[in-house]
Amino acid sequence: MVKIGVVGGGSWGTTLANHMALKGFDVDLWIREEDVYYHIKEKGINETFLPGIKLSKAIRPVQSFREVTNGKDLLLIVVPSHFFRDILTKLSPFLSSSTPIVVGTKGIENETLMTMSQVVASVLPGDWSDNFVCLSGPSFAREVCEKHPTAVTLASRNKKLATYLQELFSTDYFRVYTTQDVIGVELGGALKNVIAIAAGAADGLGFGYNARAALITRGLAEITRLGVSMGAKPLTFAGLTGIGDLILTCTGDLSRNRMVGLKIAEGIPAEKIVSGMKMVAEGIKTSMSAYNLAKKMGIEMPITIEVYNVIYKGKDPRKAVKDLMTRELKVELDL
Repeated sequence: MVKIGVVGGGSWGTTLANHMALKGFDVDLWIREEDVYYHIKEKGINETFLPGIKLSKAIRPVQSFREVTNGKDLLLIVVPSHFFRDILTKLSPFLSSSTPIVVGTKGIENETLMTMSQVVASVLPGDWSDNFVCLSGPSFAREVCEKHPTAVTLASRNKKLATYLQELFSTDYFRVYTTQDVIGVELGGALKNVIAIAAGAADGLGFGYNARAALITRGLAEITRLGVSMGAKPLTFAGLTGIGDLILTCTGDLSRNRMVGLKIAEGIPAEKIVSGMKMVAEGIKTSMSAYNLAKKMGIEMPITIEVYNVIYKGKDPRKAVKDLMTRELKVELDL
């Protein structure tokens, strides 16, 4: 019997815990919020983040890091990126270097500009590269809970571990692919949220399908440019964790980041949007990280820059679109 600990009781953490519990594994789910802990423990429902979804009785909600890590064969960490370092630091005394860590967090730290694998390397003692796995891809939590066909990717430098986990996670409705391009998968999963805010704003402003298609494809181009400059493989961005996740997040009605863009188009300030959300829209914070990464690496990312300007500088989204459309033309390929 595989024993699994899941850290994070949001929609995706709860979904992954439920997914593994339904496969027959022992699952402990660490939950920070008192009301979420109570609802799952007493009612078997995460009313805050997954209302209406009945969870497996095999999930055991816990509130201590010792409980969620003790005796586990596998640990999943699925918390917002701005909490990741703090929670990982608190988990550190209870972690065994032989226990694989699967991270479902999609983001880039604002202060350090690190991805989650880089945070793991900076926080945990020793070399964790062979036991670190990134889980990403187009996967709305609710649809996975409802057992709609979904395909995701596990990225690990340890090919043997990735293959083992592929079998562990896979079902007849949840298909898992593997890759060794960790940085590419991480960047695709984080940066697509920024482009989704732009796509939501364009939809909210009534700019039509042409504009949405342009944002998705040109957004993919700038994500790929940054990714390749940081050592990622170009083909990674043509897969599930690149264009796949980008399409879903830019077009799906369940997308929190697209919703942020829609509200921005209504003239609502970003800070007010955030204060009214139960769940985290990673693209808001990631837009700052991406903006600073683009400057640091010398990579042209015009859509990302305009999203940053709208969110953090108060720029009018219509002016941002005009500036995107009228910036200097270059004689170059559409790449």
